[in-house]
Amino acid sequence: MTPRRAPKSVSAADLLGTLGRLTARARAGAELQLARVELAEALQREMLPGSLPALPGLRSAARYAPARHGLDIGGDWYDGFRLAEGGLAFSIGDVQGHDVEAAAFMGQVRVGVRAVSTVVVDPGEVLSRANDVLLSMDCELFATCTLLRFDPGTWTLESARAGHVPSVWATVDGSYGISDDEGGLPLGVEPGARYTVTRRRLDRAGSIVLLTDGVVEGPSFPIDVGLERVARVVREAAGADPDEIAAEIMKVADSTGHADDAAVLVLSHDAAGPPRR
Repeated sequence: MTPRRAPKSVSAADLLGTLGRLTARARAGAELQLARVELAEALQREMLPGSLPALPGLRSAARYAPARHGLDIGGDWYDGFRLAEGGLAFSIGDVQGHDVEAAAFMGQVRVGVRAVSTVVVDPGEVLSRANDVLLSMDCELFATCTLLRFDPGTWTLESARAGHVPSVWATVDGSYGISDDEGGLPLGVEPGARYTVTRRRLDRAGSIVLLTDGVVEGPSFPIDVGLERVARVVREAAGADPDEIAAEIMKVADSTGHADDAAVLVLSHDAAGPPRR
């Protein structure tokens, strides 16, 4: 039987040296993670638009809040831009994943949707083509998205949704709801995906809210509860200043204890006039 060796004695100096090396390694790792988070946040904010378009009778505003603990930043975006024929387009979305890679991919998705929108009118077709572009990039990430197109000539709103959180709407007469339009798969998942378009004429003044899941979902906070809270906020303030509505909705995000990014985009609109002949 081989005799067991006596344990090697370790001096206090050895222990302190080992602890110092481990501390330095942990500090270096923490500093690297902090640098990545700061870079992701900088990319995120630089890629979000500095302003949103508006037309007489249609006003828009947006708010964004990074993840509470800085670890899940990088995936959410919103956008708004003018179309060649005089209309407006608005989008909001959320990239699966976080950190610098998600922030960079978010920028690609946002720009891709905007670029396709300049040559394609139908929102569903825009999402289909954007989906194919993302798949051609051979990236493992995917994104959810909602795209709206507003036609000032007919006062009609067309929308398509790619796996994203439903929008919320309310009118000044007290009607409100959570959009139940048919959606499709997230962008970047399956080739040839198709997206149904919902068309709605804005006959009554009110507000429409697009948001990401960080606004309405948190630890032990179900998404349906969050959506209902947002719906109540929008019902009480329908048609009001969109920036004020966005600020109130972000209070809902604070109440969920969200660990993810949170973004909201609000459109407040007047009632449609008589149809043009």
